[in-house]
Amino acid sequence: MQRSTDDLTRLLSILPEPIQTHIEQHPQRDVLIEIVMDLGRRPEARFPGQAEYLSDDPITQQDLQDCVDRVGHFGGDNRAGIEQTLHRISAIRNRSGDIIGLTCRVGRAVFGTIGLIRDLVERGQSILMLGRPGVGKTTALREIARVLADDLQKRVVIIDTSNEIAGDGDIPHPAIGRARRMQVARPELQHQVMIEAVENHMPEVVVIDEIGTELEALAARTIAERGVQLVGTAHGNRIENLIKNPTLADLIGGIGSVTLGDDEARRRGTQKTVLERKAPPTFEIAVEMLERYRWVVHESVSDTVDILLRGRQPNPQVRTMNESGKVLISHELPDAPIAPKPPKDAGVRGWRASGQMKPLPRTNGVATSSPQKHFEQLLDASLSSSPQFDRFGNEMVDEEEQFYLYPYAISRGQLEEVIGVLELPVVITKDLDEANAVLALRSHFRNHSKLRHVAKARQIPIHLIKSSTIPQITRALRRLLQMDDPGVPDVADLRLFSHNASDDEIEALEEARLAVEQIVLPKGQPVELLPRSPKVRKIQHELVEHYRLKSDSFGDEPNRRLRIYPA
Repeated sequence: MQRSTDDLTRLLSILPEPIQTHIEQHPQRDVLIEIVMDLGRRPEARFPGQAEYLSDDPITQQDLQDCVDRVGHFGGDNRAGIEQTLHRISAIRNRSGDIIGLTCRVGRAVFGTIGLIRDLVERGQSILMLGRPGVGKTTALREIARVLADDLQKRVVIIDTSNEIAGDGDIPHPAIGRARRMQVARPELQHQVMIEAVENHMPEVVVIDEIGTELEALAARTIAERGVQLVGTAHGNRIENLIKNPTLADLIGGIGSVTLGDDEARRRGTQKTVLERKAPPTFEIAVEMLERYRWVVHESVSDTVDILLRGRQPNPQVRTMNESGKVLISHELPDAPIAPKPPKDAGVRGWRASGQMKPLPRTNGVATSSPQKHFEQLLDASLSSSPQFDRFGNEMVDEEEQFYLYPYAISRGQLEEVIGVLELPVVITKDLDEANAVLALRSHFRNHSKLRHVAKARQIPIHLIKSSTIPQITRALRRLLQMDDPGVPDVADLRLFSHNASDDEIEALEEARLAVEQIVLPKGQPVELLPRSPKVRKIQHELVEHYRLKSDSFGDEPNRRLRIYPA
């Protein structure tokens, strides 16, 4: 269970007396976030989800000066604190340097807040915390430092730039346990203190709050390469924000443009210049704190960044904590498109319409005005590429980007159905000379030595599948186009499996999809479906195979039905 301590009385003691009285009697004082006092305005108290005025009288210059006198010195970052507390008082100054506003932030030590990721903390890997201001990053950082120092008996050094983690004064707050704290004279010197901590004090763990400059990101990489575990926070809500931030991109491995050869670009089905991660990330794990008790966990930052640069969406863990303190772990699967049958005049459909499997737009060799601008264009293309359309609403694909496929013993109807529904840039060809690859049925290809020799002589890759079914063909095409990632479950487009789009087929497929995605995959439990006709059960079997799961039909007609088993 969680418990917290806030020393709220110490913070209230610096405020004007009417404000103190109002807060002390307020029913929500235990969840108070901050008190804002601006010259000439009414004082305001902010609580989760709401704010209210504390007085009808505006704040005067004397009110502000009395508070400043009780607090003491403000540092170069315009922050001050109360000794041996976690409260933070931040000043707003006018152009002359006079203080005209104060933000009095309540600091709380919350014990048990890292129950959501305690198993990750114990691994010894570096962890990066992301989230909007006020979501609890510093609180979590403080608790992580205490757990590592007290429970795991590690040598922990905290780089406390603004004295937010361990409080103001020379004696650190008890909330950090046995961890040691190094203060920073000026914010711009944080990167130097980070290196000094490693060189002088032999820490096993370094804790850093608010990595915000390129020098600090470089210092973090230097520390990580020395084998020291890092736990830190950075500006940004999601990993996508760091990818777009050239200052902090090094924390996740750095992003660089790479020029591919003609053959490699054709094999990938992409443009010749693409974005790739330059190096291993400084932090192996990233945690996006969306809400105070709802965190998204990327257990492999390198995999997440690579997936995002390919224009796809990752499938991270989502960890939540209920009222009893139990941690619930789930995965957010992308929304599956549920057909009714799309209208004939619809534009892009299938997985491309939902942001999946979109080839990057070509640059056509046009030089940009600067390397930085070119890089930004590539980055925008990777993260949010949008296809071009002709005047009829059809997607335009450059002829050079099309992937020419030579099928052998494969059902052409099923092959064309997959290509059409998924909007893949694949052209079926009967001319082996212009083929980029051969897709063949394994049992038939073994006896066709001539085709093997011709493909080998012309260096055409051959991809074999066990059976000519929709899931096998779909998986093969995704792999040929470098769109396959076995670690991410594919989202099923039901139109692939429905033969005539009848209501009965769509209903049966939707039943099977929900059973797989909501019970079999996340909970690991077998599921029995409703009785269906043999024809409908067959397409249900194909859909289950698409998810790499097994299924059996059992029972007697007309009550024969499907049972789906976990992997």
